[in-house]
Amino acid sequence: MATPLLGQMMAAPLLISSLLAHAARHHGDTEIVSRRIEGDIHRYTWRDAEHRSRQLAQALRRLGVGDGERVGTLAWNGYRHLELYYAISGMGSVVHTVNPRLFPEQIAYIVNHAEDRYVAFDINFLALVETLAPQCPGVQGWIAMTDRAHLPTSHLPLLCYEDLVGAEDGNFSWPSMDENTASGLCYTSGTTGHPKGVLYSHRSTVLHAFGAALPDAMAMSARDAVLPVVPMFHVNAWGLPYSSALVGAKLVFPGKDLDGKSLYELFETEGVTFSAGVPTVWLGLLTYVKSIGARFSTLERTVIGGSACPPAMLQTFEKDYGVRVIHAWGMSEMSPLGTLCHLRKHHRDLPPEAQQHVLEKQGTAIYGVDLKIVGPDGEELPWDGKAFGDLYARGPWVLDRYFRADTSPLVDGWFPTGDVATIDPEGYVQITDRSKDVIKSGGEWISSIDVENVAMAHPEIHEAACIAIRHPKWEERPLLVVVRKPGSTLTREDVLAFYQGRVVKWWIPDDVVFVDEIPHTATGKMLKLKLREAFRDYQAAS
Repeated sequence: MATPLLGQMMAAPLLISSLLAHAARHHGDTEIVSRRIEGDIHRYTWRDAEHRSRQLAQALRRLGVGDGERVGTLAWNGYRHLELYYAISGMGSVVHTVNPRLFPEQIAYIVNHAEDRYVAFDINFLALVETLAPQCPGVQGWIAMTDRAHLPTSHLPLLCYEDLVGAEDGNFSWPSMDENTASGLCYTSGTTGHPKGVLYSHRSTVLHAFGAALPDAMAMSARDAVLPVVPMFHVNAWGLPYSSALVGAKLVFPGKDLDGKSLYELFETEGVTFSAGVPTVWLGLLTYVKSIGARFSTLERTVIGGSACPPAMLQTFEKDYGVRVIHAWGMSEMSPLGTLCHLRKHHRDLPPEAQQHVLEKQGTAIYGVDLKIVGPDGEELPWDGKAFGDLYARGPWVLDRYFRADTSPLVDGWFPTGDVATIDPEGYVQITDRSKDVIKSGGEWISSIDVENVAMAHPEIHEAACIAIRHPKWEERPLLVVVRKPGSTLTREDVLAFYQGRVVKWWIPDDVVFVDEIPHTATGKMLKLKLREAFRDYQAAS
């Protein structure tokens, strides 16, 4: 066999530090703005961020953090968290973002499973840290992400973030390493069983940053001011801290205040053009903006993912406020982006209703992701927009195996996502349900997402979740759990009548239950597991 002819190009590895170095060198004066836990607004530039990240890397080395060792974070979106992202990965260690919204027992499990050497935390999480410390004996130190003036009093021997950074001169060169070196660690939310760790590499993260910024993905550029509402502890804020550096965009970090008023003020004062988050956050923002009769003066587009975007929300953003919604789908195991939804050239000739129908789907796979749907027999199903089956994915930023797991979940080289979907002839994916949430009624499938989307179009419904309840004849039937909008007197009969003509009759829920709130996971998704437990023995009024 002939020896392959190799290209004669520089062998430069794809490293996360190269993203920050690029932003500092070529977009050095571009701002990074943060609403700090201390209460004020902090401003500096990509050039400043790179220098302080090098100082932080020096400090972590001085603390004894070695290659491949994990450093945890319990923090909101802010400039110090950004520095931890780049310093820890850039020096050859692993940044482990921990979700502070989880139960303390879950957090302790995650920190111990990851074997974090140090954990950096925002000072409003001090009580949580003091609860965790006795349960996490492997953590050698807890770093309070603040300065000496704001360092809280604690029985723990806290390290001061700004003291650590300020003691170093920043004379640190980012090391070269194999691009397959581990860079980041995120854990799934653990709604069933223990959370599982997803270990990203420099290569997967840089490739994901490129893919995410493409015109048919998030369409990011140096002209953007990006506000990630999605937390940096949730799958690396969907890669936005990396893609923003790649294109040199302005970054605006909201800190801990994610209510509608706080977000709207930041959008307006900082000229935000692009944002991203889960539907529950946008519900609060839209409610606030409507209540004060305001509009968005600079916001052009937002990515909505994490769970399906209700069509009514998509229409409100686009028709009432002129903000383009990019519907997206992904998961922790996919870094997380898999698909994003944009109209193609020929869609421009379609009537608005037909365009809307396309935009309600989760979109097409971006380069770096391949998808297929599989039936119960394991055979691949056609892309006809009708057949639905289990969705599988593969690609350079898709998980091969979970951290410290002995076996791989892959099936013939494909990752089973746990979602049920259809794919149309043009490759547009529509998630019909999670495999555990789909409702089987009389041998036929009912999409809980479709049932919820109809409910969310009702002007008096704030939020709705559809779950299966047992039925003596049909096996399962849909139950709709509804949160009314303030002041609403909506009745069961009103809701059921709203379904007439909007779905086939046998998809109409058997009953409607009104609640004050619907439980959510720590990442903002509806927690249907708790609803199914609460209504396990429920019998419909009909």
